[in-house]
Amino acid sequence: MLKRLNTTKLISVAVLTTILFGCGTTPTKVEPEQSQISLVSASLQPADYLNKAATTDNPERRTRYLLLASHAFINEGDANAATKTLNSVEKDLGQNVELLAEHKYLKARVLELTSTYDDALRELEYPSSWKLADWQMVAYYQFKARLYQHIKQPIEQARQLSLLTAYLPTAQANEVNDQIWRILQPLHEQTLLDFSQDSQTPIFAGWLQLAYIAKHYAINPSELVQHLGNWQHANPTHPGAIKLPTDLEKALNAKPYQPKNIAVLLPLSGNRASVANMVKQGIMSRYLSNPDNQVSINFFDTAKGAQSAYQAAVSAGAEFIIGPLFQSEVEQLQQATPIVSETQVAQVESSSIEAGQIDAPKPSFTPNMVPQLYLNHVDQFTPNDDTFYFALSPANEASDAADKLYADGIVHPLILASNNGIGKRMAESFNKRWNELTNKDAEVHFYDAGDKMKVTVQKSLGVIDSKERIARIKALIGNKVEADFRSRRDIDAIYMISGNRDLPLLKPFIDVNFSVFAEPVPLYASSRSRVEDSSRNTALELNNLNISDIPWLLTDSPEAQQVQSLWPTWSYGQKRLYIMGYDALELVGKLAQMRALPGYQFSGRSGMLSVAPDGTVNRQLSWGRYKRGNLRPQ
Repeated sequence: MLKRLNTTKLISVAVLTTILFGCGTTPTKVEPEQSQISLVSASLQPADYLNKAATTDNPERRTRYLLLASHAFINEGDANAATKTLNSVEKDLGQNVELLAEHKYLKARVLELTSTYDDALRELEYPSSWKLADWQMVAYYQFKARLYQHIKQPIEQARQLSLLTAYLPTAQANEVNDQIWRILQPLHEQTLLDFSQDSQTPIFAGWLQLAYIAKHYAINPSELVQHLGNWQHANPTHPGAIKLPTDLEKALNAKPYQPKNIAVLLPLSGNRASVANMVKQGIMSRYLSNPDNQVSINFFDTAKGAQSAYQAAVSAGAEFIIGPLFQSEVEQLQQATPIVSETQVAQVESSSIEAGQIDAPKPSFTPNMVPQLYLNHVDQFTPNDDTFYFALSPANEASDAADKLYADGIVHPLILASNNGIGKRMAESFNKRWNELTNKDAEVHFYDAGDKMKVTVQKSLGVIDSKERIARIKALIGNKVEADFRSRRDIDAIYMISGNRDLPLLKPFIDVNFSVFAEPVPLYASSRSRVEDSSRNTALELNNLNISDIPWLLTDSPEAQQVQSLWPTWSYGQKRLYIMGYDALELVGKLAQMRALPGYQFSGRSGMLSVAPDGTVNRQLSWGRYKRGNLRPQ
């Protein structure tokens, strides 16, 4: 039976003191003695247990009632009253292991209320000689798992849950097993591998091994089946061997896309062609890096309409479609179902070379919907099993930044965002994710370019208020008063949502407006802020700035050097589009398994990629930090 957390009406410390320490007089009514008082749950109000403690002459019963009163105070969130009650009973615990364990458990619960989670974990170090009832072990492991969740240690959280299952009925144990699996899914496969040889907790080690196998071999179903079979043979009694996780079973049954004819929908002419060219070059680079004579790629021009380009691609026998690139084109395809005729097939056959075909086989008529990876996203869409969305979304980057700051232990971030459409969308996305993580809104300030930027920075940091207070004091006492402004101390990070032209001004404004009395806080920025000027002086001005970007742009690889030599005038934004095209073709054969297994992550050049159940390709970016004039990966 799981320990319940009860919510009841608060009782003041004064009432506790009166009842607890004013009970020396003879009670007027003594309740009948019961054979045993259970400590499993505290369903009554604290005063009820304190009254019961005052009306018994049995020392152990009194101790139990006081422990229950402490539990009830904790349920109400009253850490002070719970602590006083626990202190009053500590000398009466004796050598009773059940009481000693419950006392330590409740002391740790009080520490949780005050957010001192590490101290709570130290309090829960039970002696190995203690033999406790199942209900106490359930509460123990359940609580430890929650504490590790508080301090963001998912490996230890999952370990405690795996130990918990040994004390639960089968149905509840299966629910906890599903929770363990969900915790392990987002972890990197190297992390899983590093912890998978834990001989002290074999069930937990088995979960880690299973999660690693699911990630590492997800793209190759035959290898996945083979390694799963080997694992099940080596762990026949493991809960995961008896019942595979649901999404792993789905991944085993998912058929990977293996198209021989891939169509790419891009604007190959008109004023958008220059933007699409980077994506096209990325796709071609990926194709030529590992050419397959059995696979052909055909490019179709969307300049005269995405719908007609789609129909031409289907008529040409496309078995998978990449694109289109722009949101308006995606919306156009979403609004209508393409109709393909045999006549169109013949027309496309005669013009396949003009369409940019590469070694294409003879096209075939395909009336069914073709699997598709859109290179953008739309706000409203109906998920389809064979439709995916891959976008370099600034809003998603801001949401990813919220995860980063939360993982870094940031509690009170300040957001400085450009006062334009993209700044507002990114700020909204960051705040939405921050609220999901903390149940609190982030503080957001929007700045305008020019002199108004400095004013916004000073106002957001409390500098203007500080200077006004100093001015008032000088007006009262005289100008001989020496005083320096003070900036706020209640924020612990600043996330800058700015363009790369704003950042060289915005960061210095922040630096000079931190008072000498305050410790500078960590500064974060998005890839949009990354300055094109790679000079050392510029980089020195950005020292200590943390910035997100695609992994490929944070390392100086031979491939990056080759791209730089081929297209020396490309900006960072253009290079990101190139990598988007590269990863888009790389993803084709992986998408089905990635969607079936949400925890499966692919380490792409544009980020750590995963696929949500609705088909959205999520990107987790890498982070770099400017140190001594160089941007270095973290």
